[in-house]
Amino acid sequence: MTAVVPAGLLDWLLSGQRDWTLRLPVLDLVLTGRAVFLAAVALAVLLLAGIGVAASGSTELRRRWTTWAVIIPAVGIPIWVGRGTTAVLAALLALQAVRELAAMVRLPRPETLLLYLLAVAYPLAAWLRPGLLSLAPVLVLVCALPAVLAGDVADGLRRASLTGFASVWIAWSLSHLVVLWQDAFLIAFAASAADVAAWCGGTGLRRFSWARRPLSPLSPNKTVGGLVGAVVGGMAVLLLLGHLSPGYAVAVALGGVLGDLLESLVKRTSGVKDAGSWLPGFGGLLDRIDSLLLVLPLAAVLG
Repeated sequence: MTAVVPAGLLDWLLSGQRDWTLRLPVLDLVLTGRAVFLAAVALAVLLLAGIGVAASGSTELRRRWTTWAVIIPAVGIPIWVGRGTTAVLAALLALQAVRELAAMVRLPRPETLLLYLLAVAYPLAAWLRPGLLSLAPVLVLVCALPAVLAGDVADGLRRASLTGFASVWIAWSLSHLVVLWQDAFLIAFAASAADVAAWCGGTGLRRFSWARRPLSPLSPNKTVGGLVGAVVGGMAVLLLLGHLSPGYAVAVALGGVLGDLLESLVKRTSGVKDAGSWLPGFGGLLDRIDSLLLVLPLAAVLG
């Protein structure tokens, strides 16, 4: 593997140049571009984390590391291949997230089916007709149709509100994996790193009273110290990846923390601890991508 690196680490960090070349003589294949660098960073982080996990002897950490070892190629390869496969990835993620949400909030079948439809329609629109994403406000109103047609006076407003909210929060937000296609893996990687940095900040700074202050009663573990960690960690990762900008920094750091709190609101309202048990060590898929659901649209707007 070769890389063109300006003299000096600081110059290289600030240059934003991350095009690497990987030659595979056995397959007579040459891969080049920023995606090679991102794949190398992801694999390096995974291997270093694996060494630490093995040394810790923790079964829980081993489960989490194994899940990450599956997630990275499962997300990275479709994005690497192209927009079409990224749209398929976004649709699959949205379908599972809708499934978990519908079970949590006990959405009736008509609303659940409508959300399944939008979970596929939004990513496809982002791929084939991006302009159709501007119809999101209209489709929020369409989400009230099942309750209206059923004449549900007792529970109709809750049904309509939850369905409209989920159509934007899950289906529309995940379609921005396609909108941001060239930067999609970078944003997802940075958001995950900011999550880890938030945990480190919350843990490492807790000896200070200001750092222990919760951001919201919804989640006492989400503290000011965690927010500081997310901001510093998010900016550091974006700098390493060659994409540090004010817009992306705000999206990754603040969007990630707010995304966690938003899902906490949904779970607290529903009286559940986790959205599901689909991902060993993490709970449900929704628990894993909650940060991304705000980071993606913010990155598309601010980046």
